[in-house]
Amino acid sequence: MFIKNPVEIEQRSMEIITEELGPLNFLPEEQTVIKRIIHATADLELADLIRIAPGAIDLAIKSLKNGAQVVTDVAMVQAGVNRRLLTTYGGEVRTHIADPDVVRQAKIDGITRAMAAMRKAVSDSNNKIFLIGNAPTALFELLRLIRADRLGVDLIIGTPVGFVGASESKAELLQSDLPFITVQGRKGGSAVAAAALNAILSLSAGQRS
Repeated sequence: MFIKNPVEIEQRSMEIITEELGPLNFLPEEQTVIKRIIHATADLELADLIRIAPGAIDLAIKSLKNGAQVVTDVAMVQAGVNRRLLTTYGGEVRTHIADPDVVRQAKIDGITRAMAAMRKAVSDSNNKIFLIGNAPTALFELLRLIRADRLGVDLIIGTPVGFVGASESKAELLQSDLPFITVQGRKGGSAVAAAALNAILSLSAGQRS
């Protein structure tokens, strides 16, 4: 027999994760984020690679409750965000990767669409939380724009995955003084980025794992 009840499945999954991880040297809210990421990936090794800037989660919760808008690099990340919880605070999750003007400008400038999408995103000061789970060029460009004083952010979840630029872009984020959640090295992905934000949304609603 297998478990059919979705609540029981999630509960048992979190029990297994807690048992197999053992003690974690993180704050309780940070542990919630880490466990949610592992739940989404079944990769226990991520516990040793996840880095969370001090105070980043508390700042993100406050920002979400104030109706912050969320921007993702690709539609896959956008699809994974818990919109039900996000909309309770008046927030939306957007991605500009396929916008016609972004596609056109990327061709004109000879850059990736992910970079052009970040340039468009920073034009809206309500965009305070950024989820980058796929494109290292998006993270590189976002950091460049922030250094140029183009935008103030309340959280960057930077977890691009891959062999070209992923580790380097996340290393640059780690060296910043920005509020961030990231994964060192090549690992990461869209599911990681979405799970991290969903964990914070759950924390904002008073739920812990």
